[in-house]
Amino acid sequence: MNKLFDSRVLVTGGAGFIGSNLAETLLSQGNYVVCLDNFSTGKKQNIETLLPNRSFRLIEGDIRDPEVCREAVQGVDYVLHQAALGSVPRSINDPATTNEVNISGFLNMLIASRDAGIKRFVYAASSSTYGDHQALPKKEDIIGKPLSPYAITKFVNELYAGIFSDLYGIETIGLRYFNVFGERQDPNGAYAAVIPKFLKSLIKGEAPVINGDGSHSRDFTYIDNVVQINQLALLTTNIKAINTVYNVAFGENTTLLELYSQLILNLSEFIPEVRKINPIFGPPRKGDVLHSLASIEKATNLLGYQPQYSLAKGLKKAIKWYYENLSLTKD
Repeated sequence: MNKLFDSRVLVTGGAGFIGSNLAETLLSQGNYVVCLDNFSTGKKQNIETLLPNRSFRLIEGDIRDPEVCREAVQGVDYVLHQAALGSVPRSINDPATTNEVNISGFLNMLIASRDAGIKRFVYAASSSTYGDHQALPKKEDIIGKPLSPYAITKFVNELYAGIFSDLYGIETIGLRYFNVFGERQDPNGAYAAVIPKFLKSLIKGEAPVINGDGSHSRDFTYIDNVVQINQLALLTTNIKAINTVYNVAFGENTTLLELYSQLILNLSEFIPEVRKINPIFGPPRKGDVLHSLASIEKATNLLGYQPQYSLAKGLKKAIKWYYENLSLTKD
């Protein structure tokens, strides 16, 4: 059985896109969930259905505050650390805040978890760590030069986790997420991810902007695959599987033009006129990796990871959700 139950889990960033999906799933399986979030990017509406649950506790606070971190880990068995400031462009525009949250905040959580004696610390790493390494597919033991402040912070997280495992014996597992998408991913703002951003434009009848010529490719990863591997990371008893990092992806890459075609195909079932909308091409973004494709062999062999949702299968669920929640995609 690859589902955690009857445990106490802290989800940092628990009101965010990934964190709220993790919290909801863990609660449904009979766990006690503590959510720590400062709502800088997370949203109350993502967890509003969880708030009445007696097995759910919300702590509104910032991981940059060591005291808040110490409070959050009290009585907790496991930590799923999802709190971070994402987005390559955001980190280029404001590297100092990205560093404070993603490195200082991460270190605060590691120290608090070590001192509280938690069983395992599983954290959100990033495919941005591969940087300018061009070989495909990406394998965990070969990385390149980071291309953004965000990528640097996520690589430093891995270094800190490794040192804490070596020096203090705390069990850590890093999960290098590859372009996660799905329900609750915010379509608004300058740093929105590509799938919700495109969907917001299309649902409003507007042409989305593709950065570059559309040939950039990504390994898009549906949220349910991410929930699965987080649980596997908490549950594994394989000594070789801990104190390391894993790619979290489906193992297929898709160009932005191919993605656009799939979005149009699926959304046209609800809004037929989107077939007439053509994208606008803009300049490439600074710091963007050109191509991304993950090897998931390590996660499959050591954790038993078997992603169930391809891009096409995940899009069917996600697009239905965005269409039904049309108000969330409008300003």
